[in-house]
Amino acid sequence: MRTLFFAAIVALVALPARAQEIESAWVQYAPGGAAEARATVAGQTCRALAVDGVDTAMTVRAVGDAAFPTVCSAPIPAGAKAVTIGEHVLPVPAANPTRILVMGDTGCRIKGRNVQSCNDPRRWPFPDMAKEEAKLKPDLVIDVGDYLYRENACPPGVSGCAGTPHGDNWPTWNADFFAPAAPLLAAAPWVVVRGNHEDCVRAGSGWLRLMGPLAFDPSAGCVTHLAPYSVPIGAVTLVVLDDADAPDTSVAADMVPVYRSEIAALADAPAPSWLLMHRPIWGAIAGPFGIPVGGNRTLIAAIGSAGIPEPVELMLSGHIHSFEAINYAAKNRVPPQIVAGFGGDKLDRTPRVLPGTVFQGSSDVSVRHGLSLPGFGFLMMRKSASGWDIDVHDVRGKIERRCWFRAEHVGCASPR
Repeated sequence: MRTLFFAAIVALVALPARAQEIESAWVQYAPGGAAEARATVAGQTCRALAVDGVDTAMTVRAVGDAAFPTVCSAPIPAGAKAVTIGEHVLPVPAANPTRILVMGDTGCRIKGRNVQSCNDPRRWPFPDMAKEEAKLKPDLVIDVGDYLYRENACPPGVSGCAGTPHGDNWPTWNADFFAPAAPLLAAAPWVVVRGNHEDCVRAGSGWLRLMGPLAFDPSAGCVTHLAPYSVPIGAVTLVVLDDADAPDTSVAADMVPVYRSEIAALADAPAPSWLLMHRPIWGAIAGPFGIPVGGNRTLIAAIGSAGIPEPVELMLSGHIHSFEAINYAAKNRVPPQIVAGFGGDKLDRTPRVLPGTVFQGSSDVSVRHGLSLPGFGFLMMRKSASGWDIDVHDVRGKIERRCWFRAEHVGCASPR
């Protein structure tokens, strides 16, 4: 009897540890379009991944240390019907996604005295918004970057962010992204784009460890720039461009030839392709006296007058904390741009009407038609017979504006 009693006590004590062994689990696409399961675990050993009832070993992607848990990974075979790891049911990749959710810039800003109230859902809505996004059951999530904004400690006496972690470590990554994103991580596989907050000055090391598309090599240090890679999703190919290290208001001369070569190489991409990047090449904000201004000087210098190669029919980005839909007029070809950087961080002031935007540099590009919308939100792109329908949702999941993408043109209906 005593033996049974002590065995029961040991079992009860062990339950919480087993339940917390896997801290987060998700599916993301790797270069070439292979789906990969990833998980963070509290110990040093990876749990098995069950694919259609058959256990598959997960390998250690990154060994845990004082700042981060162990990260495990395993490929998901094409055609898999059910994938689990422990108690986590992972989303199965769709062969031809027709419901694509797009969002970005979701973290809560704490930098010096520039402080967002992370504890107030009205000021930082990402946790509530992720629940609404998951309810829409997307086939795919595209995150256009900037996951971690809690750079500094919460200033003394500021209740809105009291108790929050900060810096490039797991407690901060979990608070700013993985915990609030959990419902959406369980809903669909992701394509993740590196944001400028994931550069090597800020959270680049953590991003490369947790979400980077390539094998993680701790001896290599923080890699400042990754080469573009493609993810085929049915009839469309997503090309992911790492422009985290492309300054907006100055020209990084050493990066200009790199970006020039990478953008020129898009001529060999499958058609049609969508170009995914964090910093938009020609985005707009409200400048002095309300004049719309913008443009990334480094990327504009790299492109010059060459335009964007023909296979690219749409550009998706974030960085500007707003929704923007822009069609361009240019001497050489430039496809339309959608900016979806309104996922939770402090919003930017952008003009409602974008024609007349003054872009930096000299690329002979202007806005033919364009608009921006205020407030937090996200996009749901739905495949239709004639193209893609785009619903712009607010934080509660309500459709704020209906837009569409057809034949290299983005349009939006007038507000009701």
